[in-house]
Amino acid sequence: MFPANRYSCQAHKCIRALQKLQVEHVAPQLYTTLHRRLSSSVSAPRITTHYTIHPRDKDPRWEAIEMERFVDEADVVIVGGGPAGLSAAIRLKQLANEHEKELRVCLVEKASQIGAHTLSGACLEPSALNELIPDWKERGAPLNTPVTEDVFSILTEKHRIPVPMLPGLPMRNHGNYIVRLGNFVHWLGEQAEELGVELYPGYAASEVLFHEDGSVKGIATNDVGVAKDGSPKDVFERGMELHAKVTLFGEGCHGHLAKQLYKQFNLRENCEPQTYAIGLKELWMIDEKKWRPGRVEHSVGWPLNRNTYGGSFLYHLNEGEPLVALGFVVGLDYTNPYLSPFREFQRWKHHPFVAPTLEGGQRIAYGARALNEGGFQSIPKLTFPGGLLIGCSPGFMNVPKIKGTHTAMKSGSLAAEAIFPKVTAESVDSETAGLHVHEYADNMKNSWVWKELYAVRNIRPSFHNYFGLYGGIDNPHFITGCLKPAKDCTPIEYPKPDGKISFDLLSSVALSGTNHEGDQPPHLTLKDDSVPVARNLAIYDGPEQRFCPAGVYEYVPLETGDGMRLQINAQNCVHCKTCDIKDPSQNINWVVPEGGGGPAYNGM
Repeated sequence: MFPANRYSCQAHKCIRALQKLQVEHVAPQLYTTLHRRLSSSVSAPRITTHYTIHPRDKDPRWEAIEMERFVDEADVVIVGGGPAGLSAAIRLKQLANEHEKELRVCLVEKASQIGAHTLSGACLEPSALNELIPDWKERGAPLNTPVTEDVFSILTEKHRIPVPMLPGLPMRNHGNYIVRLGNFVHWLGEQAEELGVELYPGYAASEVLFHEDGSVKGIATNDVGVAKDGSPKDVFERGMELHAKVTLFGEGCHGHLAKQLYKQFNLRENCEPQTYAIGLKELWMIDEKKWRPGRVEHSVGWPLNRNTYGGSFLYHLNEGEPLVALGFVVGLDYTNPYLSPFREFQRWKHHPFVAPTLEGGQRIAYGARALNEGGFQSIPKLTFPGGLLIGCSPGFMNVPKIKGTHTAMKSGSLAAEAIFPKVTAESVDSETAGLHVHEYADNMKNSWVWKELYAVRNIRPSFHNYFGLYGGIDNPHFITGCLKPAKDCTPIEYPKPDGKISFDLLSSVALSGTNHEGDQPPHLTLKDDSVPVARNLAIYDGPEQRFCPAGVYEYVPLETGDGMRLQINAQNCVHCKTCDIKDPSQNINWVVPEGGGGPAYNGM
């Protein structure tokens, strides 16, 4: 015992010395290797209890638990009840009805209700909707606000430089609609159900299942009734398996199953790394005298400096009451670890051009979500044996337009049209047990989506080239690797919120409706529990405290008083995925919580 204790103390001293050296620019690879070897002899406070990190087959508490899952089969399984997944489901059933074919389509969605986890600006271009449901107006689609006015600005700290919105510019919104995307997605769900699609909200797809030949077999939903310490509760229920001929993955930006598929099938072999941003949004009820229904405002510039990509939006809705949707987008390739996207958003609202709209108003909702910004060059391979990627999961967002709903919907429709003849063929001959529908990729490349994204392919990358900031564009982790050590950066002094226009983080999260079953393993898992303090705090001053828009991560003193530990408030998580993207150590892995948990956005 005594020699082990002595070695443990020596290991602690070595790690502290390594931390100091790393801050002095020791090679990161050397630091990481030595840290991993030494940390195995140092006890870090246990944070992660999830079975993906601590397997149950090695846990005696699970020995007597029945682990067999109920199995069901469908023709097509869709993961994600967003615009892409629902468009695919609707188009599949339309084709089945037209050809008088029996087709079972099952869609699983982790939110408790269809649309409850949906968040976007949103200004909707109706092209894909017109093609999918031509009579959407008669069917009562909640597109109530046609755009009547476009305003674009470059902001300085005190002033505004107007920019004319000429015809042909990507951000011109003539013919588009300001929508509350959650309401629109909920309506799409109703259209899908009318056609016979089986919707399963509250069921989180936690695992990709594979046939023996390696093709995708389907998905498994999450177990429920697991205690926070990772043990089974009396009410434990195993998830179920859904098998299909083809599985569509439409999880949205940085889906946790899509991450596995990229590795399994090497889908990103021939594309550029994805780039990301975080979008934060609020809904306000404002003074009716300041309300301009149909007005769309965008800005770039202040409060972000010239080295940080981002901008704002402010949309005036026309839904019977003076509502505005406003938000702020920050590229996650920023370099200063002291930057807080949430606090930049709060600061922006005090600009002399913005604040007058909000003065005297009431904030009624808040949310946040990561978004793909890589565009055309970052689109991965879309097909693999047994499955397809659709929507914002592979990244079909048109960055200069700040729109991705229409392209996501079209990708779902094109996927359905490629799948349908395959899954309804009388004899399905396939080299794999799961169908490989290559035709989907061809459909996409021959569509207006491909032409649209190709035309604007250089807009986002040009930000890096023009400023010459990031030489490591070909590094798959350049988003995370671009953070500079805290010692090389100046802390940012943010003004205190006034409680009228700007607000603190926790009161904001309260407006998101976020709720999780408290007694469950944190779904923000760490590959190594010792890394946050040993590396993130030591080198970057704990940036997860600032890049998270929900107050999930905080560093608190150890009970012994001789150090710090990371505390994960998983119940606050709004499922934005920012931590999984921006963690400088790539140590955080976002997995699904129990189905139904998360935000409850009211038409965000």
